[in-house]
Amino acid sequence: MGRDLWDSSPAARSVLETADRVLGFSLSGVCFEGPEEKLRDTRITQPAIMAVSLAALAAALECGALSARPAFVTGHSLGEYSALVAARALALEVGFRLIVERARLMAEAGEQNPGTLAAIMGMDEPALEAICRDSDTDLCNLNLPEQTVVGGTREAVEEAMALAKERGARRSVELNVSGAFHSRLMKPAVAGLQAAVESAGIRSPVLPVVSNVTAKPLAGAAEVCEELPRQIVSPVRWHQSVANMSAAGVTVFVEFGPGKVLTGLVRRLVPEATLANVSTFEDASRLRL
Repeated sequence: MGRDLWDSSPAARSVLETADRVLGFSLSGVCFEGPEEKLRDTRITQPAIMAVSLAALAAALECGALSARPAFVTGHSLGEYSALVAARALALEVGFRLIVERARLMAEAGEQNPGTLAAIMGMDEPALEAICRDSDTDLCNLNLPEQTVVGGTREAVEEAMALAKERGARRSVELNVSGAFHSRLMKPAVAGLQAAVESAGIRSPVLPVVSNVTAKPLAGAAEVCEELPRQIVSPVRWHQSVANMSAAGVTVFVEFGPGKVLTGLVRRLVPEATLANVSTFEDASRLRL
């Protein structure tokens, strides 16, 4: 992923080169060539997705694709860091240093407290809250009103999936992840990330950044500093975030980065919205807003 951005856009290449320099190895080479096993390591996955997402944004800006100021920026989980860079709350190098530390701390928390995630479809949030209480799991990603990811120990998640089936869920799928991200099992990572955030020199965003934790815009630097450590042990309130942006008048949503998962979620949440996805240079060169 990202190779055509590197080849075709000097601005995108600069973002990827910055990631390589901060990480101290060729992250861009891993993005382009793999191996897939390495890309699945959260220590690599998180900075890699951030790098390609910001490279796609840089390419779009370089192409003159974005003439209007965004009403909001946001991201899902690690994507919140890309949003904060886009909103100038984090300098690019600072963003990469923080995401590397976040990835390291979350990987270590996953090793200390092994766990997993499962997506449960066809149940509303109150029903899933009851299942989480009964199975000792946590709500982790509130993606759609009836598509929620729960997390905890493997045994607890298996129990949650069994309870969901008994209580009428349409489907449950265990996810291929290395830890129970956004659950209480990530608590060992909080203190270290808090220390990293406090020393990062975070600024107030110049654009409203919609919080994963509250689904509301972050008001300033202090709220950003509070948000980032809380985020890793709190559910990502994605469908509420999209609903709040739509209610504020947003009719156009653009996803920057590899894949189209968030575009698909927004399509289901706001069927009348205009949607675009920028993951390649061709996408960036065609976009006009």
